This record gives sequence, C-alpha cells and structure tokens, in this order.
Amino acid sequence: MKYLSVTETAKKWNISERSVRNYCALGKVDGAFLTGKTWNIPEDAQKPDRVNKKIELPTTLLEVLTAEKKAKLSGGIYHKVQIELTYNSNHIEGSRLTHDQTRYIFETNTIGIDGGAVKVDDIVETANHFKCIDLIIENAKKPITETFIKELHRTLKSGTTDARQDWFAVGDYKRLPNTVGDMFTAQPEEVAEKMKELLFEYNAKKEKTFDALLDFHYKFECIHPFQDGNGRIGRLLLFKECLKYNIVPFIIDEELKLFYYRGLNEWQNERGYLRDTCLMAQDKFKLYLDYFKVQY
Repeated sequence: MKYLSVTETAKKWNISERSVRNYCALGKVDGAFLTGKTWNIPEDAQKPDRVNKKIELPTTLLEVLTAEKKAKLSGGIYHKVQIELTYNSNHIEGSRLTHDQTRYIFETNTIGIDGGAVKVDDIVETANHFKCIDLIIENAKKPITETFIKELHRTLKSGTTDARQDWFAVGDYKRLPNTVGDMFTAQPEEVAEKMKELLFEYNAKKEKTFDALLDFHYKFECIHPFQDGNGRIGRLLLFKECLKYNIVPFIIDEELKLFYYRGLNEWQNERGYLRDTCLMAQDKFKLYLDYFKVQY
C-alpha cells in the first residue's frame, strides 16, 4: 500500500492541507494513521463527503483545539495556545524560562540551556502546565468542580520541590495561611466551605457573561485555596470557561501584568480596570484566531 502526505492529498482532493488534517483527526479518512506528527494517507483513500460543512469540520475554537490536539498537529492554534498560555502564565509567577525555551520543551520535550542555570521546578512546571491545558480542553464543557480544580493543581505541582515538602498539599487545599501581595486570603480552615459557596454561586448562574467569569476569577484568587499555583490555576479556569461559552479567551502577558494586578485589587470598587485589561488581551488573542482562520 502506498501512502501520501497531507500536502500530496490536499493537491489531489483540491482542498486545503488543514482540511485534510481535520478529516484525518476526525476519523473521516479510512486507513490514515500518524507516524510521530505526520499523517500517512492511503493512496486510494476517498475524499470524505462534505454534505454538511458545519458538522464535518470544527468551527468553534474548542472544536479546533480538540481536533488539533487529537491529531497531534504541529504549528496550529493548539500549538500556539500551549506555548503562549504556558509561557506567560508561568512568567507572571516568576519562571525564568524564556519563550524559546518554553517552545522547545513543548516541541521536543527537551531544553537547551545557554548563558546560565535554570531552575528544575521551572522546567517541571512548564511540562506540567502543558498537561493542564490538555485537561482544560478535554473537560471544557463540564461544570467546574472542586475535584477538577484539585486535579489541575495536582497536575501542575507534581514532581516539584514543593511537592516533596510535608507542609505542601499537592492536589489539596492549603494547610498554612498565605497572602496575595498585601491582601489577606481565606484561612486554611475556611477554604473548603468558601470554595463550595463560590462554585454553587457561579454554577447557579444561567448566563455566564464576561463579567461573571472575571468575578469568579477575582473571588477564586481572594480565597487563594492552594499553598502555591493559585494564579495559574485561576487563569486556566478562565480559559476553560471561555472555551465552554464560546467567549474569545485572553492571555495576560508581561505588558498587561501590572494592569491585571491593579484590576484584581480594584475589582470591588471599579470593575473597569480588570475588564478593560482582559478586553485588551482578548484583542491580542483575536489576532491568533484571525491568522488561523478560527471563527469567533
């Protein structure tokens, strides 16, 4: 049996290479299989019927991410999200890995070190964050639960120095009081009850507006339920809910970091600061969607 590449098949069927990959990822091409990240397509494979384009091909960002993740597609929006969300969210929390190092870990599962030492925890948490994004995509349509939030934390912090400390509860709520900047957070004995109240309040809302997502994020960060990793878990949950409700997601980068902190600090008094910051981040994310031709 002779096999064709995606490029060869796209020319044969007179469609885009992305359409060919999508068909393969959705199981629409009989006999197609992956070798590493490369699709092998039987020479005699038939072009799938496109009676209903909206059903056959992914349209929403969640559908595209799911298809590209399944296909192990390199260079698409899934690839871009993994690198940008992981690099920026970790960088906010003090990771010293560069953008190129983050990309290299995702693409090769190795790291190149040039010009200085790198903390092992930064590398471990970067690899773990990629897994967290996969969990977000896989569970995007499900309600947020305490079990899922703890699973995200366990995934993020597994194998780190913190995970080896007796006082650090990986995948469970904090045991010691902590703060966010100058702000006091919920005491350890209060966390379980406050998290139940927050999730009940949020999940009970019939309409999940942009402000509803931001309000949930603010209250989550005020509780600060884990010993460490709260910012990253909170931003992952925001990304999940954007995917679920087909709201354009946003990634807080270095340029917006201080505005983001100010927005959280002022949320109770003036919601415009955080809202405007996240809308600016949304505009940046729309550039990715436009480039990859993903509807929004």
